[in-house]
Amino acid sequence: MADGFIWYELVTNDMDKAVNFYKKVVGWDIRDAGMPGFTYMLFGKDGKDVGGMMTWAGADAPDLPPQWMGHIHTAKLDEELKAVTADGGTIVKPAQDIPGVGRFAVVLDPQKVKYLLFEPSQQDAPPRLDQMAVGNVGWHELLTDDQAKAFDYYSKHYGWQKDFAHDMGAMGTYQTFRSDQPLYTGGMMNRKGPGMPEDIPPHWQFYFIVDDIEAAQKRVIDAGGNILMPPMDVPGGSRIMQATDDQNGHFALMQAPKS
Repeated sequence: MADGFIWYELVTNDMDKAVNFYKKVVGWDIRDAGMPGFTYMLFGKDGKDVGGMMTWAGADAPDLPPQWMGHIHTAKLDEELKAVTADGGTIVKPAQDIPGVGRFAVVLDPQKVKYLLFEPSQQDAPPRLDQMAVGNVGWHELLTDDQAKAFDYYSKHYGWQKDFAHDMGAMGTYQTFRSDQPLYTGGMMNRKGPGMPEDIPPHWQFYFIVDDIEAAQKRVIDAGGNILMPPMDVPGGSRIMQATDDQNGHFALMQAPKS
């Protein structure tokens, strides 16, 4: 079975501000997970969790800019960590237990892009939102230094399949990918090229689904965020935008194609 992103996490500096901002902008239901020793907030819709929020202080780390990260499922975490390092990746935080939940680790791929690995302790997965449901992540996007090498790495490790390849001229190819079990989609592109900021680091970016992208843009501004890329059409009929929250954390939104 292919492995895909199954959990999304915001590490921020002011939890109250983050909760208030994303409630207004994305419309998530957010509640305290009741984790002993620190505050961890769960977010989702209709009783189905999408991810969690914590502070850098809760992660025993110095205050850094807010950062969104994704967890990729693995059935055998220890084996996957060995495979990651064998293929040029790096372990940032070794395997750690979350009692009653599972085990996780933080790694870098060979091009220094951070992601997490998660091995659940339960066999039965909790109910999930449909990928294109409001509040879920509808698209996963990797900006990297070598898109072709990145795809080889992720397809080898997690079984992802090539979908469409879009010629972006001087910027190279935008390679989309998919997996059917579980269903998720995304794309990969080189981070350097015409029109791209010079200092943008390689990273994973996640597009949260909203019902109306123009209305969401107004909510971002009203909540104290800033628009980096205003709403635009993309192939397939979706509309996307990128912004920063009121703590300067980068995030993206997506309106699904009209049926």
